[in-house]
Amino acid sequence: MNERRHFSRVAFDADAVLTTTEDRLAVKVIDLSLKGALLRQCAALPVSAGAPCLVEVKLGDLRIAMAAEVAHVHGDQIGVLCRSIDIESITHLRRLIEINLGDARLLERELKALISSA
Repeated sequence: MNERRHFSRVAFDADAVLTTTEDRLAVKVIDLSLKGALLRQCAALPVSAGAPCLVEVKLGDLRIAMAAEVAHVHGDQIGVLCRSIDIESITHLRRLIEINLGDARLLERELKALISSA
């Protein structure tokens, strides 16, 4: 598979909930980026590429929530593409990525790319 990713992913281990029009699934976060997430299903349930969804990641008292679209499903892994995110969630996500990247300049470059693609 060709690598087309333009945004850095950070490995992250957290519980999350993936809500589709059909189900509410418990999932584990494998990694996060400014543009989406890679999730692992805890129970095998049918999820289709192209389906709209909501991803909610709990970080103690904080929460990151994004409206997304299922980009791909491979085995127990679900890739989601962020379609919209509220200001509070993007602030938490930005800080999380900044800490894990260790390079604020790289994050700023990615934020500019994200804004220009919107």
